Amino acid sequence: MKAIRRFSVRPVLPEPLRPLNRLARNLRWSWHPETRELFESVDPEGWRESGGDPVRLLGAVPVSRLADLAEDRPFLRRLTAAADDLDDYLTGPRWYQGRVAAEDRAGPRPGGPVPSAPSVPSAPSVPSAPSVPSAPSGSSAPSGLPAAIAYFSPEFGITAALPQYSGGLGILAGDHLKAASDLGVPLMGVGLLYRHGYFRQSLSREGWQQEHYPVLDPDELPLTQLCEADGRPVRIPLTLPGGRPLHARVWQAQVGRVPLLLLDSDVEENGHGEREVTDRLYGGGSEHRLLQEMLLGIGGVRAVRAYCRLTGHPGPEVFHTNEGHAGFQGLERIRELIAAGTGFDAAHEAVRAGTVFTTHTPVPAGIDRFDRELVARHFGDGAELPGIEAERILGLGMETYPGGEPNLFNMAVMGLRLAQRANGVSTLHGRVSREMFAGLWPGFDPEEVPITSITNGVHAPTWTAPEITRLGARQFGHLADGELWELRRTLRKRLVAEVRRRLYDSWRQRGAGTAELGWIDGVLDPDVLTIGFARRVPSYKRLTLMLRDQERLMELLLHPERPIQIVVAGKAHPADDGGKRLVQELVRFADDPRVRHRLVFLPDYGMGMAQNLYPGCDVWLNNPLRPLEACGTSGMKAALNGCLNLSVLDGWWDEWYDPDFGWAVPTADGDAIDETRRDDIEAAALYDLLEQRVAPRFYDRGADGIPGRWVDMVRRTLTTLGPKVLAGRMVREYVERLYAPAARSHRALDPAAAAELATWKARLRAAWPDVAVDHVEAQLTPPAPGGAAELGSTLSLRVRVRLGALDPADVEVQAVAGRVDDTDRITGATHVPLKPTTGPDPEGRHLYEGPLALNRTGPFGYTVRILPTHRLLAGPAEPGLIALPSEATAEAAGVLMR
Repeated sequence: MKAIRRFSVRPVLPEPLRPLNRLARNLRWSWHPETRELFESVDPEGWRESGGDPVRLLGAVPVSRLADLAEDRPFLRRLTAAADDLDDYLTGPRWYQGRVAAEDRAGPRPGGPVPSAPSVPSAPSVPSAPSVPSAPSGSSAPSGLPAAIAYFSPEFGITAALPQYSGGLGILAGDHLKAASDLGVPLMGVGLLYRHGYFRQSLSREGWQQEHYPVLDPDELPLTQLCEADGRPVRIPLTLPGGRPLHARVWQAQVGRVPLLLLDSDVEENGHGEREVTDRLYGGGSEHRLLQEMLLGIGGVRAVRAYCRLTGHPGPEVFHTNEGHAGFQGLERIRELIAAGTGFDAAHEAVRAGTVFTTHTPVPAGIDRFDRELVARHFGDGAELPGIEAERILGLGMETYPGGEPNLFNMAVMGLRLAQRANGVSTLHGRVSREMFAGLWPGFDPEEVPITSITNGVHAPTWTAPEITRLGARQFGHLADGELWELRRTLRKRLVAEVRRRLYDSWRQRGAGTAELGWIDGVLDPDVLTIGFARRVPSYKRLTLMLRDQERLMELLLHPERPIQIVVAGKAHPADDGGKRLVQELVRFADDPRVRHRLVFLPDYGMGMAQNLYPGCDVWLNNPLRPLEACGTSGMKAALNGCLNLSVLDGWWDEWYDPDFGWAVPTADGDAIDETRRDDIEAAALYDLLEQRVAPRFYDRGADGIPGRWVDMVRRTLTTLGPKVLAGRMVREYVERLYAPAARSHRALDPAAAAELATWKARLRAAWPDVAVDHVEAQLTPPAPGGAAELGSTLSLRVRVRLGALDPADVEVQAVAGRVDDTDRITGATHVPLKPTTGPDPEGRHLYEGPLALNRTGPFGYTVRILPTHRLLAGPAEPGLIALPSEATAEAAGVLMR
C-alpha cells in the first residue's frame, strides 16, 4: 500500500556520538577525506547504500551499532579529532583574514574614508526578532574589502547528496562556495530548493533517454530550516498578479564557513500552482521560469535580510549574480532604497555600484528571454514591486539596441544594466561576450565594452582522487616514473570496476536478464588507453562527433597493438529531443557486440559518477563548436588527476593549451564552410590525432615497460597546469578584481552621492544629442618633405567640439591612434587625452589641443572622440555614450593635415 503522507524520523544519537550530527550537517565532509572515512567506518555497507551521504547513513544505522560505537574508544578519539578539526577550520584565520589585516595595517586608501553604505529596510511581512549569534562570517568590515558577498545562482552542485544542479553552471557555483570557504571569504550563497532536483536518467531497451523525478524530502537532506526566534519557520512573501500570495520557506545548508540559503515554495499556505514553482530545475514553460527567477532574485534578497536579522550577520555589501536567472535581485534592492526615500535613478546607481554580473553563455539562445507583456503583468500595482513603475522595470531588460527583439525582456541585458562590473568565464569567452553585448555600448569597439573575464577554476579537494591529494603537487616532480605510472594504473583499474558495476545496473534497468550480461565482466581493460567524454548534451558539444566515421572509430577501438577505450556519459535536457537522439545514436553504437567492451555509455551522469571518472581516464576529450564553450571545466578536473586533455581550442583550453598538457584538435573555422563539411574535417582531425600521436605515445614503452614521454606529460600536467585551474585562484581573482572594487564603489555611493551621479547622468543624456566633434586639423612637427610622416615626429592636433549644455568638466576629448588594417580599423590603440585651451567661441565650440607621438612605423591612423567623465564612474564606457567625427569631419581632417 502507498503511504498517504511521508516524513522522516531522525535518530537520537548517544551523547558521545552527538558530534556526528554536526559533522553530517556541515557539507565540508564532501571534500574532507578524513571525515568521510570516519562516517564510512560507522557502517561500511550502509555508507555504500546511502551513496556516501552521512545524513541518510545516520538515519539507517541500527541502534545496537550506535551503542557499540559509543563505547568504542578508538572511534571516539577519531570523532573528537574530526570535530576539533572542523572547529579549527570554521574559526581560524585564512587567506581573506590575512588580506584584511594587511589592508588595516596599510591604513585608509588615498582620498580619506569611504562613506558608509545606506541602510535599507527589511522586506515586507518579515517580522523582526531578537538576534542570535551569527555563524563565523570571516571578517569585520575592512577598509577595502567587502564585509560580505551574496552569491546568487539558480543551481548549486555541492555534493550528490544535495542534488540541486544540472551541469557546469551549478558545479561551478558549488566550487565557488567551497573555495570561498577554504579562503575565508565571507560569502553567502542564495538559490532555490527544487523538490525533484533536475532529473535522474535511465535508458530504454532501444537506448532512448528516460527521465525520472524522485521526490526529495528536505528533512532527509543536510539542511536546516531558517526559523524565527520563537521557532516559527521564516516565510518569504511575494505577490503575484491579482494580489495572489506566493510564500516560500528558507532552508540553510552549511558549506564549510559559507551559509547557503535555498528557497522552497512547497508550503501549505500556497495554492497548488504556487507550490509547484520550485518543483524542478529548468522545468515548465515561460511563466514558470519567470516565477522561479522572481523567487530567486526578489525572494532571495528578502531571505538574505531575514537571515542577517536573525543571526546578526553584517549583511552583504556586494551582490554577485551568477548568470541572468538571478537578475531580479537588483530590482528588490532598488525597491528597498525607494522605500527608504531614495529616487529610482539614484537607487539604480547605488545598486549598480555593488553588483557583479557573470555571464556564462556565448550565444543569445542560451539566455532567458520573456515576452514583454508577461513581465509587465507580474510587476507594478496589484503584483510585485508596486513601488516601481512597470515601465522602469521593462526598460532595464528590453533589447533596445540594433538587432534586438523589441518585445523581448532579456535577463542578461537586465543583469548588465544592473551591474557596474561584469565578466565572462574565460579569456576567449570575455572577448565573445564583449562582441555579443556590444549593442549596449553603441559606438565603442568591442574590446572597450566593459566586460572583463575571470577564467573558471575547480575545487581540487572535491575532484582529486585521494591518492593524488595525499601526494600533493610538489611531490609529483620527484616521484619516480614507475611509481607515477603505477598510480595511474590503479586509478584506471578502479574506474574499470566502477564502469562494469554501473553498466550492469543500467542493463538491468533496460530489461536485460542476468544470463544476458556475462559479457560485462570483460568490458574495458585496465591496461588500455582510456578516454573520457562526459557533459551535458546540447548540440554544440557534439556528443556524436566521434561517430562521424564509424568504421574508422572501430579500427581505433579494436587496434591489435594500440587499442583505445572510451567512457561516455551525459544528459540531454528533457525537452531536447534532438539531444536525446544524439544519446540514442551513441548508445546504439555502444550496444554493438563488436565494440561494447571498448566503448560504453553510462546513464545518470552526476557528481558521484564524475568523481570516479576523472581520475581513471588517461585522456579527456572535448570537441565543442568553437567558440561556443564558455569555459568548460570538466577538462580541468581531469587535469588535476593527471589526465591529459584532447580538446578543441575553446574555453579555458584556448588560453592554457600547451603540448606538455595534451593535444589541440584543429578546427575548420570560417563562416563559409557548411556544418556537414566542418564536422567531417574536425572528426578526421580527431581520428588522426588519436591514431598518429595520442595512442602511439601511450604505448611507446621503454625497457622497463613504462611510457616515459607519456608519464612526463602527466607529471607536467599535475605540477604546472594543475595550479592554474584551481577554484582558489578564481575566487582570489574575484575578490581582488571585482568584489573589492565593488565594495569601494558601494560605499562611495551613499544616498547623496548616488543622487548626484543620477542627476548628472540625466543631464548628460539630455544634452548628448548636441555633443559633436566639429573640426579636426593636424600639423606635423618637424615638417617633413611632401608632408610624409616619419618615425619620431609629432602630430599636433587641434580639435573643435560642440558640448551643448555640458561643460568641459563633464567630458574628456581623446585622440585614439594606432596601426590600421586594410579597412582602416585601428588596432592596438593608444588613447591620448587632449586639453581644452579656449572656448566657447562665438559659435559655441571649445578648442582642444594635444600632441600625438608617431612612435611606430607602418600603416598608422587616428581619430578623435568625446567621452563622458565623472569621478563616480567606474569607467568612461559606463554611460554608453560616445561622440565620434562625422564622415564630413573625417574627410576634412584628411584635407587639413599639413
